[in-house]
Amino acid sequence: MGWNWVRHASRFHEVWVITRTNLRSQVEQAAAASGLQHVTFVYFDLPPWARFWKRGQRGVRSYYYLWQLGAFLVARRLHREVGFDLVHHITIGVYWMPSLLALLPVFFIWGPVGGAERTPRSFERSFGLSGWVYERGRDIARFVGERDPLVRITARHAAVALAKTEVTRQRLRQLGSSIVLVMSETLLSAEEVPVLGRASTRYAPPFRVGSVGRLLHWKGFAFGLRAFARFHAECPDSEYWMIGDGPERGRLEKLAKRLGVEKSVVFWGPTTRSEALAKLSECDLLLHPSLHDSGGWTCPEAMAAGRPVICLDLAGPATQVTPDTGIKVPALCPDQIVRDLSTALMCLARDPDLRARMGWSGQQRVGGHFILERQGDFWTELRHRALAFRANT
Repeated sequence: MGWNWVRHASRFHEVWVITRTNLRSQVEQAAAASGLQHVTFVYFDLPPWARFWKRGQRGVRSYYYLWQLGAFLVARRLHREVGFDLVHHITIGVYWMPSLLALLPVFFIWGPVGGAERTPRSFERSFGLSGWVYERGRDIARFVGERDPLVRITARHAAVALAKTEVTRQRLRQLGSSIVLVMSETLLSAEEVPVLGRASTRYAPPFRVGSVGRLLHWKGFAFGLRAFARFHAECPDSEYWMIGDGPERGRLEKLAKRLGVEKSVVFWGPTTRSEALAKLSECDLLLHPSLHDSGGWTCPEAMAAGRPVICLDLAGPATQVTPDTGIKVPALCPDQIVRDLSTALMCLARDPDLRARMGWSGQQRVGGHFILERQGDFWTELRHRALAFRANT
C-alpha cells in the first residue's frame, strides 16, 4: 500500500519518504526497476538494541513509539530545510497507533487506517485458545490506544483522516478528527488490471472454489470449509483451492478430513502474489469468509479477474463487494453463515451466466473505484487544501 501511494503521488508532486533502513536495498531496486522519479528516500532506524524488540513481534508497540519519535525528529529537520506543503502518514495503518508527524506545522493526512473492525462475539467460541487470546489482545490494544493522548493528538491534528471502513470512521470522529473520508487502501495499478482481466469465465468441470490469504483463524476459512462440505455433498464434481499458508493449516487439514472432503480440497501452501492470482483465475469464484478485514486486496483482485465474490457482510469486503459483483452473507452465528455460504455456492454453481454477469460487473467496479492512477483528482484537491492551510498559518 505504501509503495503504491508513493508511486502515485510522485506523478504529481515532489515526494520525500521516511522509511526503515532495512528496506533500503528492496526500495532502491524497485525504484530503479519502475523508473520512479521525483522521490527522495530517507532511511532511519533505531539502534540494534531497540530493533531487537521487534523480532517476533516482541515489544513491537514500544519499538513503534521510539521509531515514531526518531522519524519525527528527521521530518522536522527536513521540513526546516525543504519546507513541506503536506505530510502523509500511510503505515502502520491502524487508528489506535499514533503518528508523531501530526505535530509538524503542516497539512497532515492520516491513513487510510483501520482496526475498529472486530469479530462478532457469537463466533469466538469456534476459535481455539490462540484465536481467543488474539481477539482479546486486539480488544485491549483498541481500548488502550483510544485512551492514548498521542493517538488523540494525531486524530485532532489530522486535516484529513482516511478510514478504511465506516466503523473506523466512527471511531476517528469520536477521537476528534473533524474531516474523515472512507477510502479503501486497495488500489490496483492500471498495468496489472488488464492482465487480471484476461481470465475468461470457466464452464468446464470441476466447479472450483478458491480462497486466497494467510491461513489465520479470523480469515474464516474453517467456515468456508464447512460450507464447501455441505455444497460438495450436492455437487460432488467440485474442488476447493486454499491458496496461501499460515498457522491454521494443520487445523484446517484435519477439519477437511473430518468432513470427508480432503480429496477435494487442495492446500497450495506459500505462493507469490503472481502465483496466487494465476491460481485464482483457474477458479470459478472467490470464497472470502473473513471476519474482520479492514480492507484487503483479495476481493478487488478477484473482481478484476472477472470472478464473483462470496463474502460476509462485514468490514472491508462489505464495502468492496456489491450485489452486482457477488453475494454478501449476513454474519449472525456460525451455523447460519455455513448454511448461507453453502447456498451461495450452489446458486453460482448452477448459473454460469450469473457468474459471467457478476464477473463483468466486478471488472467495471474495479475500473471505476480501485485504480491507482485515477486518484489524481483526490490528490489535486488535497494539494489545494494544503496550500490554503499553509497560507493561513
